[in-house]
Amino acid sequence: MSCLVARFPTSSGGDPTIDPLHLAIALVPLAVYFVLLGLINVARRPLLATGARDTAAIGLAISGLIVVGPMELFFPEAAANEMGAYVWLFLIAFYSLVLTLIVLLLRPRLLIYNVQPDQFRPALAEVVSRLDDQARWAGDCLVMPQLGVQLHVEPVGVMRVVQLIAVGPRQNDMGWRQLEAELAKTLKTRHGTANPHGYVFLGVGLSMLVLVVFQVMTHHVEVVQALHEMFRW
Repeated sequence: MSCLVARFPTSSGGDPTIDPLHLAIALVPLAVYFVLLGLINVARRPLLATGARDTAAIGLAISGLIVVGPMELFFPEAAANEMGAYVWLFLIAFYSLVLTLIVLLLRPRLLIYNVQPDQFRPALAEVVSRLDDQARWAGDCLVMPQLGVQLHVEPVGVMRVVQLIAVGPRQNDMGWRQLEAELAKTLKTRHGTANPHGYVFLGVGLSMLVLVVFQVMTHHVEVVQALHEMFRW
């Protein structure tokens, strides 16, 4: 949290104030993520997303926190003296590569927003009957031998989200893509239920954006000064 403390102004009592530039960098991606998550959850139509997209979205949401946290904490000052602001390009590229590697190493997973488990099971059963007539259920686990897919159906508490999580290391990526495509077609004809918790996400995200805008507009001189210092201009 020390990175959020301004290097410039201090209050009359000598306590450091919040650096508006670092506050904006840290909170804007997170606020946008909360707003989008809120809009998705208040919609009344089911939405299908892959685990890779979900993880990538979370990685982007916390990217600002990574910049003002670990990146500044371990910032290569010697390289910055030689290369200036270009060092930030290498740091951001490195984070992007790490995030991409994590996404590629994840096991297949599908998320369906705005559905209850009892609403989703008939849609999934319809898709499974079309794709694999040898499919077998064992509780909440599903095996589709013709597609090479083994998964577990897992609701996410009060979020009105159902996850299809791969079980075991042997998974057929093409089979998962077929399952995703067929589920997306089927869910287009279904109606879900809006999640009231979506309004909480919207409120939090919009509050963050208002706070950032207020801080930046109030301390615009400090923001410009912090930009010069950050990018070695």
